[in-house]
Amino acid sequence: MNLVQSYIETLSARLQGTEVTDATGAPVDAESATLQAGTLARRTHANGNKLMFIGNGGSAGICSHMAIDYSKNGGLRSLAFNDGAALTCLGNDLGYENVFAKQVEFHGCAGDLLIAISSSGRSPNILNAVAQARAQGLAILTLSGFAADNPLRRQGDLNFYLPDSNYGFVEIGHLTLLHAVLDIAMGWKPDPTKR
Repeated sequence: MNLVQSYIETLSARLQGTEVTDATGAPVDAESATLQAGTLARRTHANGNKLMFIGNGGSAGICSHMAIDYSKNGGLRSLAFNDGAALTCLGNDLGYENVFAKQVEFHGCAGDLLIAISSSGRSPNILNAVAQARAQGLAILTLSGFAADNPLRRQGDLNFYLPDSNYGFVEIGHLTLLHAVLDIAMGWKPDPTKR
């Protein structure tokens, strides 16, 4: 068995198994959700608001990557709340569980979009930031994985859940889904000659 091919096939299967729900917990098909997320991002920008990305560890790397791509390639005001000085200052003074909630409080405005990424969907600092965003009238998009009953999966206006417990598959899946939102919103279409 070719391990690399098997890995790629497993990742593809996990991505194809992505489950999406809306704010009520009702299922939304992945294509509709991806189009809705792209529309929401563009509308947020068009209304003079911004996209804010939060995540820990590998998810923080995804946040940095996506904030610059959504800004540079998508022309959308976007930023990631993972500056080292901000995280260490706020973590030291207020506790690590508040490092993102406080930044949402500082910088979030009604009509902004918070994109919250957590592989486990259980990180207290992500959940606290989502609660702060909700209190301030922000729209919320979540990406999670691991257990199907993770609490983050029920917190957003749109919730993308990747059904796997392997960090690699979940993180690559989240990056792929966020790229799909941007790329499709920018007009990407499949090349029929490359099937």
